[in-house]
Amino acid sequence: MYMHKMSFVALSSMALILLLAFITSMFISTVVSTSVQNQKTGIKATLRRTDSGLNFTKTQLLQRGMKRGRKRIARAAIDVDIKAPVSAGEGDFLIDLSIGTPPMPFSAILDTGSDLIWTQCKPCKHCFNQQTPIFDPKNSSSFSKSPCSSDLCKALPVSSCISKDCEYAYEYGGDATTQGVLATETFTFDEVSVPNLGFGCGLEQNGDFDAAGLVGLGRGKLSLVSQLDEPKFSYCLPSFGSNRTSTLAIGSEANAYANATTPGDSIMNTPLIRNPSLASFYYVTLKGLTVGETLLPIDSSTFEIQPDGSGGMFIDSGTTLTFLEESAFNLVKEEFSNQIKLPINFDGDLELCFTLPAQGEPFEVPRLKLHFQGADLELSPENYFIALDDNLGCLAMVSSRDISVFGNKYFGGL
Repeated sequence: MYMHKMSFVALSSMALILLLAFITSMFISTVVSTSVQNQKTGIKATLRRTDSGLNFTKTQLLQRGMKRGRKRIARAAIDVDIKAPVSAGEGDFLIDLSIGTPPMPFSAILDTGSDLIWTQCKPCKHCFNQQTPIFDPKNSSSFSKSPCSSDLCKALPVSSCISKDCEYAYEYGGDATTQGVLATETFTFDEVSVPNLGFGCGLEQNGDFDAAGLVGLGRGKLSLVSQLDEPKFSYCLPSFGSNRTSTLAIGSEANAYANATTPGDSIMNTPLIRNPSLASFYYVTLKGLTVGETLLPIDSSTFEIQPDGSGGMFIDSGTTLTFLEESAFNLVKEEFSNQIKLPINFDGDLELCFTLPAQGEPFEVPRLKLHFQGADLELSPENYFIALDDNLGCLAMVSSRDISVFGNKYFGGL
């Protein structure tokens, strides 16, 4: 049972932390815990950026992240007449882990906006190319198919039964899908092995995935954190364009991040809220924004979750930019345009760009503060203003029709 509390702790080391939800700036750490009382053995895993080491320019990285974000926004749209399970699309961060006995290493997309853990399996009917060998269940002594009567099978959004085995179908943004058999297996994170984790053994995939599978960290029963029944999880996020790695920590391993405070640190809390229509996501209550010294005249209902499930703001590890409801974004755009004394230069992909001055000439980017319920978060300019190729500087924020997403560009710093 979740205690829907989020804490902000300033860190001089610039470590960026998530514990069940994450809202960070260059010097902010986030801590959230649940009411589970029994601490279990903690686990750690390595994280890295999806596009790290691929020699993309900053502009190309942002374009790729923006394309992924658009897909995620599209599948999160609510239709008042149609209710359907919603899962997440491609993500921006990869987790390194192993599966099976003996363990076989692979990398997977880390996603706070979905639940299912899955990887491609042999014999593959339709699989995309991946850097590591495709997992072969016949080579693992700990592999076991899940029966249709299992709780995990019942938690799937779409399932069917043939010969008592549970078959799944899972949909993502941009027509990406995975289908296969639900099973249990031993997963190894760093040096810690966890037996009997439910996962999708994917036999048929469609769409573009940048890894061998996906690890869901959402709120549903199928997610990694739900299956482990751990009270907290955290991770540090490598900065935008970085080739560095960082760490996902679950359970007792997360305590180091929760206790990583220094003298003078202040803690603020904002509730995590739920949207029944998008139950996997971690929603927060955004009240307004300040640009420079100007509190923007945003209507109080702009970021509220509506009765049909639309609206609101959730935080998402798989979205690079922040997507802001259109009327609020227009006010942000207007105020930044007024305060930044540089020529406006429209990039085409991003919605507000400026021509930067000659190298070495100073210019001022106004501060940006987000007012959450019970917590004001002031961001460092590096987290919301990015210098691109062709002498462009752009706001790392774009408009969205009705839903808002707090993206991971705001978490750079390692």
